[in-house]
Amino acid sequence: MSVDCLFCRIVAGDIPADVVARDDLVLAFRDVNPQAPTHILVIPREHLASAADLAEHHGDLLAAMFAMANRAAAGDGRAESGYRLVLNVGPDAGQSVDHLHLHVLGGRRLAWPPG
Repeated sequence: MSVDCLFCRIVAGDIPADVVARDDLVLAFRDVNPQAPTHILVIPREHLASAADLAEHHGDLLAAMFAMANRAAAGDGRAESGYRLVLNVGPDAGQSVDHLHLHVLGGRRLAWPPG
């Protein structure tokens, strides 16, 4: 837990969020600046700055993040039409919060390439 981290403060309940799902390892909530009709962030409760900090022992955490993302997308009605899962690593990739987070985007046709 990092006291200076926005997402750690959301996990702690210090900052309100529109939480869509949670379990012992991860938390999913709606992005405050959505880039698609469905824009949910899935974060680990443990503070990891980015996917670059993942190690082999984080396998269960990563599986939990993707399982939660799939459930969140399905819960938002995106299972049939499709959705995008995005992990940004570092500022050049668009990571603006230094806490690992998986974007779940859907609800409209998404362009490719994305950037």
